[in-house]
Amino acid sequence: MLKILSKSLLTVSAMAMFLNASSTQLNQETINNFKELELFKRVNIDIVNGHDLGSLYYLTIKVQGNPNTVYLTKDKKYLISGDVINTASGKKLVAPVDLSILEDGKEALTFGTGSNELVLFTDPECPYCKKFESYFKQIEDKVKIKVFFFPLDFHKNAKDISAYVMSKDTNEAKIEAMLNTTKDSEDFKNREIPTEKLNELYASIDEQMKLGIQLGVQGTPALFDKEGNAVSWTELLANYGIQVK
Repeated sequence: MLKILSKSLLTVSAMAMFLNASSTQLNQETINNFKELELFKRVNIDIVNGHDLGSLYYLTIKVQGNPNTVYLTKDKKYLISGDVINTASGKKLVAPVDLSILEDGKEALTFGTGSNELVLFTDPECPYCKKFESYFKQIEDKVKIKVFFFPLDFHKNAKDISAYVMSKDTNEAKIEAMLNTTKDSEDFKNREIPTEKLNELYASIDEQMKLGIQLGVQGTPALFDKEGNAVSWTELLANYGIQVK
């Protein structure tokens, strides 16, 4: 019988010691085999995707339409609900997300000319996003960031600022507007965007947010490398010798 283990730091920390740092995405045949397990059929658990983490399977699931992530032991006897913590780093173990859903042209803009390819979901009124952006010029030749807007509901001007940035004619103008526009900027306050164009921009922003939600984005800034691994923006800067002040 497949059993569920609730969140236990002792249990998952012990198991995390055996986890491989790399992961492999599971094929559909393997996922279909998991769906035949007693618990999955009884509770009607839908497996969206999964990764082989070495000693555990990491599964993204839906239960009655609600998304969640769980871990399945290799013997398929135990399903772990909760966080797996790496005992060396103290960080939560997270499998890469599938960035293939981010088709070219869906992003709001692209920043940088470097070889380190990244994806960023950002909110123009998020203070942490703006802090990260304040260092952009220092990493411009090192990174190439596809930027998607993810305006949060409690930032009342964020969606309109996002639309204003995207209304610019060139990528360079969009970068300039993203880095420098606030709700108090005169150009933003005096903006004139035709209604039809504005509705198109809103629709594009809504689509960007839906993509972010599919990738599990819950807050900003959310940064991923080209393999879909979550990246800490402060650690990214530190890797380039930049100390956040």
